[in-house]
Amino acid sequence: MNAHGLIKVRVFSDDRATREAIFSTLSDELGAAPIQHIGKLLVLWRPMPPKEKVEREGRGAGPKVVKILKFSKSGNHEPRSRRSRSWATCASRPAANSSARPSAAPASRSLRKQN
Repeated sequence: MNAHGLIKVRVFSDDRATREAIFSTLSDELGAAPIQHIGKLLVLWRPMPPKEKVEREGRGAGPKVVKILKFSKSGNHEPRSRRSRSWATCASRPAANSSARPSAAPASRSLRKQN
């Protein structure tokens, strides 16, 4: 009964006075507010109790599975897809643009001699 704030109860009684008595009894016993009484359906509301949050020590973010698409150069073929794990959000790994990684930039082609 603690999973939801709204509680719906269907009463199989044809007597309206009996349903109203059940409605008031349920609201008193459950500590809920009576919301609606439509036919044989009774609707009650009570606030949900706060959930306990379990904290795990020593656990950081894990890898995310990322789908990588590689499109064909001509555009006539379907793209190839591959799933890869990304550690970019994990605290134990350096970020992709971190200064700890050496830069492997290719030499510029504009430095060639022109004849």
